[in-house]
Amino acid sequence: MDEKKILAGEFEANRAHLKTVAYRMLGSRAEAEDAVQEAWLRLGRADTSEVGNLGGWLTTVVARICLDMLRSRKSRREEPLDPPVHEKIADTAKSADPEREIVLADSVGVALLVVLEQLAPAERVAFVLHDMFDLHFDEIAPVISRTPEATRQLASRARRRVQGTTEAPEAGIEHRKEVVRAFLAASRDGNFQALLAVLHPDVVFAPDATAARFGHAGALRGAQAVATTFNGRARGALPAFVDGGFGFIVRIQDQLRIVVKIGFDGEKIATIEAIADPDQIERIKYRLFDR
Repeated sequence: MDEKKILAGEFEANRAHLKTVAYRMLGSRAEAEDAVQEAWLRLGRADTSEVGNLGGWLTTVVARICLDMLRSRKSRREEPLDPPVHEKIADTAKSADPEREIVLADSVGVALLVVLEQLAPAERVAFVLHDMFDLHFDEIAPVISRTPEATRQLASRARRRVQGTTEAPEAGIEHRKEVVRAFLAASRDGNFQALLAVLHPDVVFAPDATAARFGHAGALRGAQAVATTFNGRARGALPAFVDGGFGFIVRIQDQLRIVVKIGFDGEKIATIEAIADPDQIERIKYRLFDR
């Protein structure tokens, strides 16, 4: 009985982390809860006497469960049980706890979830576990039944897609820098048609709660809506490489206030994520484009 109590206590101590892992992989709170519950059932059936790091063991168990769920969903061409995250943020008035919804959405990143939905299951698991939770490729490889080197390649390919790059030759980098500059120029000048020209038809704009308070709209989808929001704006914005991808920064009174990540689908801007939460900004790396 004492051993069961100890395991239950350790599981509860890891529950929030496991839910975060599952949610980032699945994009559905309901499915994330199911994955964590299944992990609890597996813990009850498993011999953990030789497990040195129960938190790590539970993380890999949840990852395997999520991988199975993603593959099952893809084979049946199902969508996550939750409505799209950007819709939930745009309509928090219907939530039982709007503040909790906003905090949850901010912690994940709406635009990131949109892009993650485009990844193959193994790519998604490799990327989430390595880039978001710092697991080594040796630990991830058994989860997705790949060698560590193949797992590294999967995560690298996923990272390029998340950052809006594919093979990213120098010519491609220069072109996308020009697209970012063109977007900012059109925004500043109030050139609506020029904005539409660089936006993907299904572009997603996702500000965090702090950025929304700076006067941005809530989460939006579609070139018309996003172009309308940015028309006549972006004054003082400086184009930059952001966390290895593309974007721009905004300084107000010499203080960095907003960082925007831009993702691409082909030659068009497909995701725009505005981050203004100070704690999040501190963790972002950026470098201004060469003048």
